[in-house]
Amino acid sequence: MQLPPRLSDQIGPAPVVVFDGECVLCSGFFRFLLRHDHDRRFRFVVAQSPLGDQLYQALGLSIEDYETNLVIIGGRVHTKARAFAAAMRTLGWPWRGLAMTGWPPAWMTGPLYTLIARNRYRWFGRHDSCMIPDADLRARFLPGGWG
Repeated sequence: MQLPPRLSDQIGPAPVVVFDGECVLCSGFFRFLLRHDHDRRFRFVVAQSPLGDQLYQALGLSIEDYETNLVIIGGRVHTKARAFAAAMRTLGWPWRGLAMTGWPPAWMTGPLYTLIARNRYRWFGRHDSCMIPDADLRARFLPGGWG
């Protein structure tokens, strides 16, 4: 998937992760990236933000349930298991080894990912309140990418 040029220009060249800020599992992925992205490569967008809505809508994805994180690298949008794999590849070693999760064809990984995504609030929970980032963390979010 590719972003429309206007949105691609708006997010810029850095790898971007768009995640469901209410989902405990998705927010855990975000926190994992924060801990292990020592080179501070990634920028972030909360799915429930104005920019998150624009990105999901431009890609024809629902802004009601956010059933996939997005990982955007070089203007290319990765979804579902391929998003996780792209993020791990970008982190480098030893996490790069987890990029192999993107190797199986989508017809194999898609149903499992969808099952988890549709049950993520029930199985992992939902945040009752939004995280309040400090100035350093806030700077890692794209403009319009925070609720």
